[in-house]
Amino acid sequence: MDNHGRGDGPRPAGRGERPPDPLPYEGVWRFTAAAVDASVPQARHAVRDLLLRQGVPVSDDLVHGLLLIVSELVTNAVRHAALLSPVLAVEVAVGAEWVRVSVEDNHPYRPTALEADHGQTGGRGLLLVREVAREAGGVVDVEHTASGGKVIWVALPLKPAALS
Repeated sequence: MDNHGRGDGPRPAGRGERPPDPLPYEGVWRFTAAAVDASVPQARHAVRDLLLRQGVPVSDDLVHGLLLIVSELVTNAVRHAALLSPVLAVEVAVGAEWVRVSVEDNHPYRPTALEADHGQTGGRGLLLVREVAREAGGVVDVEHTASGGKVIWVALPLKPAALS
């Protein structure tokens, strides 16, 4: 019996058939900013506004986590890379089931999440980023760029992580 045309399950894509259209909120957006303190709130607001404008289905908790991550990553680039990298780039990539934010600079130093002394007022930014990502079921990584700099990225699922 031939099932073609009856909608009885998935069919292989034939020639000339297009893959499904992306969801309206899917895409990649990138902007650059000077490596100065004022860029921290500007980057945070730009990411928040982008998520709202594109209609990305994010929970309030996920938005708060993403904005904290953006603040920490941009702050790190401003504090530790500005001398060699006066400009930084922020990228937001949204897929059907995830959102990824990254901050790129041209400084070659690859940071690590160090345990900071409790008496210190700084030094825990990457630990915080890793913890927020872990709680959301996401991942964090640092990669070298072709230009000799680095990009730190965090990918989080749009749906909350299942509690075990």
